[in-house]
Amino acid sequence: AGRGEGKMAAGGTADAQARFGHSVKGLLTEKVTSCGTDVIALTKQVLKGSRSAELLGQAARNMVMQEDAILHSEDSLRKMAIITTHLQYQQEAIQKNVEQSSNLQDQLSHLLK
Repeated sequence: AGRGEGKMAAGGTADAQARFGHSVKGLLTEKVTSCGTDVIALTKQVLKGSRSAELLGQAARNMVMQEDAILHSEDSLRKMAIITTHLQYQQEAIQKNVEQSSNLQDQLSHLLK
C-alpha cells in the first residue's frame, strides 16, 4: 500500500509541476506580448519625435527665407524713398523753370509791343 501512495504523490507532484509550467509559460507569453507592445509604442514615439524635429527644422529654414525676403523688401523700400525724394527735387526744379520761362515770355511780349 505504501508503494501505491508513493506513485500517487509522485503523480500529484508531476501534475503540480505541469500546472506550474503552464502558468509560467502563460506569464512569460503575457510578458513577451506586453514587451512587444511597449517596443512598438516606443518606436512610434521615436518616429513621431524625429518627424517633429524635421518639421521644426523646415519651419526654421522657412523663417530664415522669410527674414531674407523681408530684409530685401526693406532695402527696396529705402531705395524707393530715396528715388521719390530725388523726383520731388526734380519736380520743384522743373516748376521753377516753367515759372521763369513764363516770366520771360511775358517780358518778351511786353518788349515786342
